[in-house]
Parts: sequence; C-alpha cells; structure tokens
Amino acid sequence: MKAVVIDDEINNVTNLVILLSQHCPSVKVVGTAFNAEEGIDVLTNIETDIVFLDIQMPGKNGFEMLSALKSYNFHVVFVTAYDSYAIKAIKYSALDYLLKPIDIDELKTAVKKAEEKSAALLSERQVKHLTSHIDGSQPVMETIALPMSGEIRYVHLADIVYCQSKNNYTLFFLANGEKITVSKGLYEFESILPVARFFRCHQSYLVNLAHVRSLHKDGTSGYLETNSKIEIPVSRSKREEIRLRLGAA
Repeated sequence: MKAVVIDDEINNVTNLVILLSQHCPSVKVVGTAFNAEEGIDVLTNIETDIVFLDIQMPGKNGFEMLSALKSYNFHVVFVTAYDSYAIKAIKYSALDYLLKPIDIDELKTAVKKAEEKSAALLSERQVKHLTSHIDGSQPVMETIALPMSGEIRYVHLADIVYCQSKNNYTLFFLANGEKITVSKGLYEFESILPVARFFRCHQSYLVNLAHVRSLHKDGTSGYLETNSKIEIPVSRSKREEIRLRLGAA
C-alpha cells in the first residue's frame, strides 16, 4: 500500500514515516509534503492509496487542501494535535482520525481499515453520500439481514445496542439480550449501517447512539454506558467526536 505524509513540521513527517516502516510493513511511503500547495502537487503527480494529512498548516489547512483537489481516489487519515476537528473530519469522509502523539495501535488500525476498504476508495461521490446521511436528507434502512448458520436473520436497527469485533467475526448485541454471531468483519457493517445512527467509538466497537445513556471520561479516553448499563470503551481519538455527536456541552 502506497502512502503520502503531509505535515508542516518535518519532525512529525519523519516520526510518522519511521512508525509506518516499523509497525506497518505493508505501507510504503512514496511522497511527503510540508504544506497544502506541496501536497496538492505531490498528489497530482504521484499515485497513492492512503494520505496521512495534518489539519493545521500555514496557508491552506488540510480540509481546504482536499477541497482544492475537488475529487480524489485515496483514503484520508487526518492527523492532528487537536480533537476539536473530529466532527468536520467525518464530513470529509475521513477513513480515520489520529491524535498526536500518534498511538501505534490506532495507527495500525487505520492502516488495516484502509487495506480492508481498498475496494471502496474515497471519492467526491462518497463524501456527498456520507454527509447526506449525517444531515438526514437521505432515507435510512430500518432492518439489516444477518447471515447465520442455516438462516438469515432480519434485525431491526433499533434493536441493535452495539456490535463488537471478534477476530474475523462480528457479534451483534440486541436490546432483548440476544447475541448474534456473523462471520464478517466489523468494517463491513460499519460501511452498511447508517452513520447518523451508529458510531465506531473504538476499533472493536460500533454503537447504536440511541442506546447510549452517558459518556464517562477515563484519563485520555473514556467509555460509553448504555441504557442497559453496559460499558463500551471509547478510544482517545474518538472521545471528542462522540461528545459532539451526543450533543454534549
């Protein structure tokens, strides 16, 4: 997988290139840039699969750089020291969102997600599709078909409390206490379930926001408590985003 790193601080670029080489051997960095204009030039002339993009840069910021490109066919992972940009990152259909200093496990998760979604590359059409679901202008599905051994279960989305990744399986936990195991990865259901109702709060968890009772802070991360008093972890990079999605002050 080919990658480009864009950040206005050379130390950040160097550090991320090293982390990728040490912990993500499937990734080859094919280009770097230190501002938006350089980034546009690199991305116009180099084919890449994933871009690690700083948000705050002199001149154009990361969001403005993407807008200047108008369309693109690579995955975007925003990298920033400020978690207040999380909700805007969603609207740009970011593959992932990493906070500085970069957590190695979260970096690995972002790369794995890019590999798994290689058949569904980011494009301007995807951005419009995602934001239309966020603002509610598109109808959303009400049931999902879950293939099980010998049958297909049709489950109402309102009955799903949360989904949990377990190796190559996904566990669906329903409001009635039932657990359904499906032999597909969590990333597949993240791309199917409506983003306006479900949120990937952790690399292993996708939660139905309608079942969230409260958000608890716990150091740099935290956890969600459902109406049935189940605790679901929230990764550090997702805490501000979930706070905004839940309408917290």
